[in-house]
Parts: sequence; structure tokens; C-alpha cells
Amino acid sequence: MRLLLAGLAVFVVLCGSAVADDIPLPRERPTEPIIVPADLTPSPCQLRLTLIAQFDRLPSRIGPGACGASDLVHLKSVSLADSVVTVTPPAELRCEMAEQVANWIRDDAAAQFAPVKLVGIDNFDSYECRGRNRIIGATVSEHGKGNALDIRAFRLAGNKIIMPTDVNVAHELRVSLRQGACARFTTVLGPGSDGYHEAHIHLDIAARRGGYRICSWAVRNPGDVGVAHADIPLPTPRPYNLGNDKPSL
Repeated sequence: MRLLLAGLAVFVVLCGSAVADDIPLPRERPTEPIIVPADLTPSPCQLRLTLIAQFDRLPSRIGPGACGASDLVHLKSVSLADSVVTVTPPAELRCEMAEQVANWIRDDAAAQFAPVKLVGIDNFDSYECRGRNRIIGATVSEHGKGNALDIRAFRLAGNKIIMPTDVNVAHELRVSLRQGACARFTTVLGPGSDGYHEAHIHLDIAARRGGYRICSWAVRNPGDVGVAHADIPLPTPRPYNLGNDKPSL
């Protein structure tokens, strides 16, 4: 009897093993990005960037999902003829985007504030794996590819802060900043664009068919109405040193 029971037990175990083998288990989905060590050899872009900016090289990111980027850098500051413009906090960007930002600051933005020196920009958001406008299931934002930077404010010598979305800032200055940004980047979003960019400027280098570009930044005057409202409620505001929630696109 004991031998019969032992035989049955072995039979059950073998059958269970066969069934388990017949049904493959799904692969585990990564919840964290795969970090790929940075190449020991600087890219051509990084070699160019060393001449005009200070940065740290970063490992590549792969995932989760469609997020990820290679040739990443932490852009810390941009060199001018006799000073530097600090990026606070340092922006995590693809080198191509970092180079565009550095050239824009050097060739255009800094000159708009002369004779006062531009000494810093507030990085409101750079690399972040998320959907556009933080909508679950939306197309991955250019932030999730390292191609985007959100700017909350410019800092000038003498501790003066200029917010490009502030209607009390000189109208001509904001128009000039918009023109320079729209000439340099393929996407510029600000007040009036979609309700998510009323308090910061979004810049990116998204590639589109036929070289299509988006320049949507309404330079308003005090008393103007017509603020664009997003169709979907904004997320709960997060603490930020200038008093606004985290940016979107």
C-alpha cells in the first residue's frame, strides 16, 4: 500500500511539472530604467559642448516603456565671454538639446538683458519619464527622451529675477525672448498654448514631418484675458521654491 501511495505522489508531481512547463510565464516588466554606463569616448556633441558649457556626462537610460535617451549630460552652466550662466538645478538633457540651450543663451537670450548680466536660469524640469502634460497613457513627453527643458525664470546680476510669463515684465523683452526661442527650438510653449504652460516656458527639439514647428507663447499685457485652460484638471500642486507646481509637457 505504501508503495502504491508513493507511486501516486510521484505521478502527481510529474504531471504538475509537465503542466507548468506547458504554460510559459509572462516576462517581468521593468519598473525602473536600465542604466547603461556612459561610453568612455566623448561624443562629437560633447566635445563641442566642452567649449561653451560645463557639464557632467551621464549614463544612458533605457525605459521604462518608451522613455530613455543616450548621450545624456547634466548641463550645469553656460560660458559667456566674461562670465557664466548657471543652470539651477543642473538639467539632465541629451547632448544635442544641451547644445541648443547653450547656443541660445550665448547667442540670443543673454543679449536681451544687456547691459545687465544674465547669471542664471531656473530649470523647472528636464529629463523625466512621463506622458505629455502628465496624462496617464498619453504619448511620451519629450522630457522622457531628454529633449526638453522648462524654464521658470531668468536670474540677473543684483539678485533680480525675470519671469518670462510675467505680464509686468517689459513687453518688448518677452517678445524678443520668444522670437529667439522659436527660431532655435522646434517647440516653444508658454501662456495661451494649452493651459499647462501659464507659468513657465517649455522648449524642446522634437522632430516632426516636413520640419513642422510649434511656437505658441502669447506675450500678454496686464489686464489681458483669455487664459487657455486645459481640458483635464491639473495635478495637485507640488512645492517649488518659486511657488508653482511642477511643469507639464
